[in-house]
Amino acid sequence: MQAVKRRDTDPEMRVRRALHALGYRFRLHRKDLPGTPDIVLPRHRKIVLVHGCFWHGHEQCKRATVPVNNAETWRAKIEGNQKRDQRNLTALREQGWDVLIIWECEVRDSARLANRLNDFVSSR
Repeated sequence: MQAVKRRDTDPEMRVRRALHALGYRFRLHRKDLPGTPDIVLPRHRKIVLVHGCFWHGHEQCKRATVPVNNAETWRAKIEGNQKRDQRNLTALREQGWDVLIIWECEVRDSARLANRLNDFVSSR
């Protein structure tokens, strides 16, 4: 698992490119916020989290299937990730941040992604 990238993944880069093309400026991986969020738009008090479907257990997604080998270990790992995600999400919202979760499977359609991001950031 050491080879798995934490930052600058392809889905994250696609989201960053889309936000930048829309004219939004942002900060990356702010360590002073719970969970070190992927993308922070401080001016708008918004956060965008980019989740991998497998690692974060995206329900009803074909990319989120649990491997047959060592299935219990993988289930425990993914459930732990989901619990951590929920704790971080709650803490961020308690601090007054609006949070959008973008799943890996959602970044392929760039027009839809751009619309979703623009709607989120421009909303009050």
